[in-house]
Amino acid sequence: MDAVVRPETHLPVYASPEEVVANLEPSYPVFCVRRHHIRAVAKQFREGFPGDVLYAVKCNPEPHMLKTLFDAGIRHFDTASLAEVARVAEQLPGATSYFMHPVKSRAAIRSAYEVYGVRHYVVDHATELEKIAETIPRGRETVIVVRVAIHYEGAVYELSSKFGAPVAEAIALGKSALALGYRYGVAFHVGSQCLDGEGFVEGLQLADEVTRGIGADPACIDVGGGFPGEYMNSRGQEMESYFSAIRAGLSDLSLPGDCSIMCEPGRALCVDGESLITQVHLRKADALYLNDGMYGSFIEEKYNLHLPVRPVAMRGFSEAHQEYTLYGPTCDSLDIFPRTVRLPEDLKEGDWLEFDRIGAYGAACRTHFNGFFPDTFVDVTSNFGES
Repeated sequence: MDAVVRPETHLPVYASPEEVVANLEPSYPVFCVRRHHIRAVAKQFREGFPGDVLYAVKCNPEPHMLKTLFDAGIRHFDTASLAEVARVAEQLPGATSYFMHPVKSRAAIRSAYEVYGVRHYVVDHATELEKIAETIPRGRETVIVVRVAIHYEGAVYELSSKFGAPVAEAIALGKSALALGYRYGVAFHVGSQCLDGEGFVEGLQLADEVTRGIGADPACIDVGGGFPGEYMNSRGQEMESYFSAIRAGLSDLSLPGDCSIMCEPGRALCVDGESLITQVHLRKADALYLNDGMYGSFIEEKYNLHLPVRPVAMRGFSEAHQEYTLYGPTCDSLDIFPRTVRLPEDLKEGDWLEFDRIGAYGAACRTHFNGFFPDTFVDVTSNFGES
């Protein structure tokens, strides 16, 4: 199975969202790609994290995002499906994919191994390991990465209720992987939007417990994702504090020199890389009807992560502000922002709004519901709020 990949093309370049609107006068949403932000955070991870940085493709699989990260030195990719494996392989020759979803079909495992050369596979249950062993050759070139569960309250969204094995089961899985002739690694995921670095320390303590229980050197330790973005109502620590916590946690482990240390950032690498221009198509009293909404690019708002927003300065606006209810374009009454937004009181039909920090999960979670699908991308060289 091959993924349908939109070919990488050069996006038109504009100095600012104001220039985008002046040239396009768009009645449709427009993603503003800020590659300088993407490159900057990629550099921060490459220089600060003590190991290999795997970009979580699910967070934003758009060709411009993958290409910008690759050009910025990110060579490893956390893929959760055969389609993502194929996308990375076809767009980025020389990149390495890791199959990090704990549940995979036999067909996906076989194709990932035979067609795309994937050699790292995550498991959290004995039957998944059996499935892999029955599907691909046994040998030390393949690493079975055992995911151990961690329940850390410092993350906004926990993930271990669905994935991750208890320590005793993780130990048994590692021993079984070795008995089958594979090498093994240990992974954990503290949860999405983790607000401090302590969760990584706790995760590394669990990884240490697992490796000691297995009694053999691991091929890799994967600290997963969870590195946060900065939202209006949810902000983590400075990124260096996470790297420092991870380095401190690793210092307490006895690992062989050839053990790879890995992380899987998604949100942190791409959240600042895109904003979105929307247009007001109707105003009813204190309600604004926009051309994008909950079925489009605003899943983060749906789950209570508040994006910065401003009017695109195509005219002067009142200094007086008020609260607005925002509706998306579909015919569904559920297409409503779960919070009000404070904006100038004289907004009207035809005005444009720019939402920042929509690079994570915005484009990735769009639907075609009611025929609305934002799919226009441009490069913008200014920062949010700079006209």
